[in-house]
Amino acid sequence: MHALAVSCVAQISLVFGMAGLFWPEKLLPIFDVLMFPWISTHRTVRLNSIAALMLAVLLLAGLALRSV
Repeated sequence: MHALAVSCVAQISLVFGMAGLFWPEKLLPIFDVLMFPWISTHRTVRLNSIAALMLAVLLLAGLALRSV
């Protein structure tokens, strides 16, 4: 059950990471709410998307190493 939850989190971060890289203007309103005191820009959305993709890779690598 734990592996299922980790893989779901990895998939969600992968989806948001790719969406932020391809369509940062569509995610700007979400980041305006999430990063309330600061102004969200295309650069911050892209940086957060890259971080989300790295998180997905780390989670999937952890799952792969745990199953071996």
